This record gives sequence, C-alpha cells and structure tokens, in this order.
Amino acid sequence: MSRLEVLSPSDRLAAIRNIATRTFESHLDLEAGMRSIYHLLHDIDPVHIDRAAVERTAPDLMRELFAIRIGLRDRIAGWQEKGILLRPAEIALRDVFRIARYVSDMLGEVANGNARLADGEKSKRGFTGTGWNTLVSPAYDSGHDIPFRSGDLILMRGSAHNSAAIARIGDVDTQFSHIAIVYIDREGKHWIVEALIEDGAVINTLEHVLDHGLGRAVLYRCNDAALAAKAAELAYDRVRASQTGFGSHIPYDFSMRLNGRRKLFCAKLVSQAYADASGGKVQLPAFKTRFDHRHNKAFLSAIGVKAKESFAPGDIDLDPRFDLVAEWQDYRLTPLLRRQDMIMTKFFEWMETRGYRFRETFVIKLISVFGRLSSYLSETAKNLLASVVPKVPRNMKRSCVATVVMLHKSAEEVMPALAALDEDHVRMTGLPLHPDELLSHLERLREISHGHIGYLRGKA
Repeated sequence: MSRLEVLSPSDRLAAIRNIATRTFESHLDLEAGMRSIYHLLHDIDPVHIDRAAVERTAPDLMRELFAIRIGLRDRIAGWQEKGILLRPAEIALRDVFRIARYVSDMLGEVANGNARLADGEKSKRGFTGTGWNTLVSPAYDSGHDIPFRSGDLILMRGSAHNSAAIARIGDVDTQFSHIAIVYIDREGKHWIVEALIEDGAVINTLEHVLDHGLGRAVLYRCNDAALAAKAAELAYDRVRASQTGFGSHIPYDFSMRLNGRRKLFCAKLVSQAYADASGGKVQLPAFKTRFDHRHNKAFLSAIGVKAKESFAPGDIDLDPRFDLVAEWQDYRLTPLLRRQDMIMTKFFEWMETRGYRFRETFVIKLISVFGRLSSYLSETAKNLLASVVPKVPRNMKRSCVATVVMLHKSAEEVMPALAALDEDHVRMTGLPLHPDELLSHLERLREISHGHIGYLRGKA
C-alpha cells in the first residue's frame, strides 16, 4: 500500500493545495503536478475512511476541493501565456477536474445520507436544494442568489445513457452532454437558446430547462459582459427568426464540424454566437476535443460524426475567458450518473482496443426504420410513438437511430448488476463504491460474456 493511500483527508488536501499553488517551469513539470493531484484524489483506500468523520466534515471538504479547482482554473491563462499547457498537461488537468467532481459527488452523497431518487420522483430544479447542492465560486459568493446574465453559459448533464455517451465520445472523458446560452430580453424574461438532437435550434424558458431532469449544471460567465450580452442577443434573434418564418429551420448537426451555418449542435451554436458578436475575434473553445476515427471509425461513422476535432460541451471547463460561477448537482442522481459514465468508458474502451462493434438484429432494424419514418409525422404522432420508437429528426440517419437504440439497450442490460453492487456496498459501509470497482466489475462481465454485451459483439 502506498503512502498516498494512508493520508488523512486533511493531509491529502494540504498536499493537493501545495501542488496546485506551486510554480511550474515546464509542460512536463505541469503534467507531473496534475498527475500527482489526480492520484491524491483517486488513490483513496476505503479501508482507511472513517464514515462518521466524512459525514461530519464533508461540506467543508467539498468547499475546499471546489476552491482548489477554481484556483487551478484561474491559472490556466498564465500557463497558456507561458506556453506550458501542452496537450498532455491539458489532458492531465481535465483528469483532475473530473476526479475532483467524482470525489465531491461522493462526499455530497454521504453528507445527504446516501438518499436516492425514488421511482417516479423528479430531480431537483437546477441550482436549488439545501444539501450543499450548489457550490459557488468565492469570487461570486455574496451569500445571496446570483442573478443570471445574458451570455451566461450553462453546462449540463441529463440522466439518460445517451447523455453519458456524448460525455465520453471524445478523446478525453467528461461529465457533461449539453451546453446552452442564456438570453434575458428587455422585459426581463429568461430564455435558453440551444440546439437539441430531436428539435435542432430552439428557444426554451430557463425554468423549463433547469426543471428538465438534470443531474448536473454549471454556470459559466464570460469576462466581457458587453460581448456576452451581444452574443446572447444574436443567438436568440437567429433562432427566433428560424422559428417564425423569417429564416429556415436550423436542424441538428451530427457531423460535429464547427464550420457551416445551416446546421448546429449545442456547442457550435454557442461558438458561433460569440464569434459573430466579436467579429470573429473570439473563437471557442480554447481547447478542443478530438475524435479517434482510426480505432473507433465504425461507431463514429454510424452516428454521423465527421469532425476530427470539435467543441464538446465539457471543453468550456478549461476556457479562461469564462469564470466558473457556480456548480450544482443532485446527489440523489450522481450515483446513477457515475455508473453510466463507467459503462460508457468501458464500452468505448472495448470498441477502441478490443474491436467490439454493435451488431444489429432484425428488431433493431425495424425500430430504426420506424424511427426514421416517424420523423415525417406530426408532433402529436411523434409523441404517441415515443414510447415505442425513437423520436428523431428527419436528418438523423437510420444507422444513427439504430446505434443510439443499441447503445441504450446494451447499457440497460448491464446496469442492474452494477447498481446492485453499488447499493450493496453503500448498505454495508455507508460509503459509495469507488469508480474503479465499477470498472473492474464491468471487465469481469465482459470476460464471462463470451464476447456478447447487449448488442456489442467482440472477443471475450
């Protein structure tokens, strides 16, 4: 057992703070520092965890961990200027942010008595809740509610398996599947301008979006308020025109390419809004996600991804032109999100390293064909069919419909065993199961599956 594993929580945080505030002289030094922070957070031995102590100190630990994350974000611009935030160091920093969120989630779950969302129960509205659901940046923490501003960006995560897949599809795993821009009109009404797979570019009320089954939401604010307000207004006017007959409908862009204006995906809408508002001077994101077409060509081709690199929602997490204002999560849902993340991590790993592929059956072909046909029906008819076949836009390929269905069904097949393992551990120890244990169990399932995990096929 390494020395790292027997550190107390306070000693562990002190070690993390020391590294996070250190001066880094090179990209290798920065990468090594981030890797050290990652292992300090990841390599925690549950045997040495005192549940009562964790329950008592969890809120303070969560706030401290969040402050450390904010501090690291504040240093990104300096590292860029110094020329040391190269790709390996960037990935290491992303890994730190991801594991820090998982640790904070688990602390929040323990502090809230490991409560779970009951069948039929709704998740909390985004940025509400009294169980330390919302963590606020010290720079914005006045003790009062923080008003939204035009141009604010909201990074989100839903509770569907497909949301986990979107968060995991690039070369770096994230925990988010959607991003949208806030617009406040002259009457003070709050709107969200966004691009959705099923509807293309749309405008919804902020209340509707925040009350729509979210598990996570993060508020980011541009450091140029005038630019942000202009970007929001341009985005709103553009999409509003497409909805009122003054412009063409803007369908969803499955290619993930950032060029072209006829189609939009969620992050592309945000990127073009800020580019338009700045006359092309502000290009988002600062750091892009890459797609591995060499090892995962079949999957990416099936869902229509053609870009080699793009703006994935989670990329905003590293953009120094935006402050991280507040971060919210529903701790009754975060265990489910974590299990979904681990499932998608393994699915993509098996596809990329073991040659696993989705194999259609006759039923899947039938569902995908009817799903495509349903896109030509009225909205009422689509909603009636939604429980039987996917609700899809007209420009969604049949292969994409089939792949999305197979992905969901395959994840649903392994989820019960994973959930039982996780919940049994909580009942016995009062603590959430380490993500590594979830990954190990998924690997054992693969080994005994004879190359058959749901609709995924490969060598065991």
